[in-house]
Parts: sequence; C-alpha cells; structure tokens
Amino acid sequence: MELIKVQEPLCVKCGICIDICPPKILSMGTTGPVTSNPNQCIACGHCVAACPQGAIDNFRAPLSAQNSLEKFPVINAEEAEQFLRSRRSIRCYKNERVPQELLLKLVDIGRFAQTASNRQGISYIVIEDKETRKKITEVTVQWMEENASNWWSFPLHIRAYRDQGVDGILHDAPNLIIATAQKDFKNGRENTILSLSYIELFANTIKLGTAWAGLIEMCAFSNYRPLLNLLQIPKEKVFTGAVMVGYPKYSFKRLVDRNPIEVTFI
Repeated sequence: MELIKVQEPLCVKCGICIDICPPKILSMGTTGPVTSNPNQCIACGHCVAACPQGAIDNFRAPLSAQNSLEKFPVINAEEAEQFLRSRRSIRCYKNERVPQELLLKLVDIGRFAQTASNRQGISYIVIEDKETRKKITEVTVQWMEENASNWWSFPLHIRAYRDQGVDGILHDAPNLIIATAQKDFKNGRENTILSLSYIELFANTIKLGTAWAGLIEMCAFSNYRPLLNLLQIPKEKVFTGAVMVGYPKYSFKRLVDRNPIEVTFI
C-alpha cells in the first residue's frame, strides 16, 4: 500500500507538505507530492494536517482520524498564562472516588504530548485499589528507612508516617498513574515527562488535581523489588514515571509568583 494518496483535483502543488515534513521524504511530482522513502515516515501527520486544501492523505496518519481545527491559537495569550500559572501540585485530596472515565480521559490526553521523533511508546497503569496504595506507601517508607542517610527529608517522612500515620508519599491520593515503556526504548523517560505534564495540565480542566510522585519515582528507579512487584509492571516493560491524581480538598485563590526570570540572549 502506498504511504500517501493525493486527490489531484484538490492539490495546487503549493509545496507546504514537502516543506513541513520532518524527515524530508516528500518531493513534488507531476501530479502532486510523492514520497521517496516511505519507511522513514514518522507518522507525525504534519503533511495531512497542514494541507490547506485537504488534498493529501497519509496511510500512517490518516485524514479520517484528524479533527478540523476551527481556530488557532485555540485560546489567547492571557487565558493561556492564567491556565498555566493556575496549576498547582496537590497534596491534600478529598476522600472521593474518581470515575474511571475521567482517569481514562487523563491518560488519553497524555498520548498527544510531543515525543522524540514521534516515537510515543508510553503506556500507563492506573492504581485505584486502596489496599495496594497503602502497600505502596509502606514499602516506599521501608526503602527510605534503608536509605535514610542519603536524603535529609527521608527521616522527616519516616517519623511522620511511623509516629503520626501521615502519608507523605502518596498524600492519600485516591489514584496513582504509573507510566511505563519497553525495556529497550531509549526515550522512555523523556517522553514520560512530557506525557505526564500534559496529564497534569489537563487535570485542572476536569476538576482534578495532580502531583508528581517523586518519592515513588526515586524508589522505583533504585530497582526496589518490593515496590516494583506491587506496581505489576509487565516483564517486557520498565517504570518511567508516576503522578498522583484525585479531587483537590482545597482550592487556590491566587496565582503564586516565582523567582525572577533569568535569561540571556545571544
């Protein structure tokens, strides 16, 4: 099957698809764009998405699977700034179940994040079970106890958990999203960071809150087997990241400032 198909009556040979193709595998033929090496197509869909005439279809990024973009930018600069600055890391959650359809929306939006050479490759495990989450916190604390001298904050979390029952690991979040990738996938961590960032930003739009599960990540990246066993990661995959998810217990009324920008133009 050919990689691209051109509707000749619609094609005006403007060359946009050729110019915008990342691997530069398109060139202009007598009846429209043609591909020189279809195996190098990264399925980004740029050629199809950018064509002003809707004249090109790509077998690996079909026109039928693309949605029309009514306006661009979708939101203005002021709205975007407010939206981005309003995201906060949530560490106080309501004791309320998040419907699976909302969790599915979250991980689904994560697949649209930009990735190296459009390789994507990130899959997810959503942990809802309360007992499993308790065990995850417990084994993470055990790992911290074994490595208490390595980080100044570890003893604080350990004492709060052992003496007061305070979960400073998952913060009693009702869900934990685990990202995974194939063992031989070189861009797993980078693609995960982008994917989970999309998830964290989108969460606000459906009234959910998130926080990066940094201590879980540290424990998992140290290959602590008791934790990895609980996460039930398939044998052919590896852990690449994690975020907590739930309904925020409190709302924020102000946009917090940060350090002054430091920038150099060269």
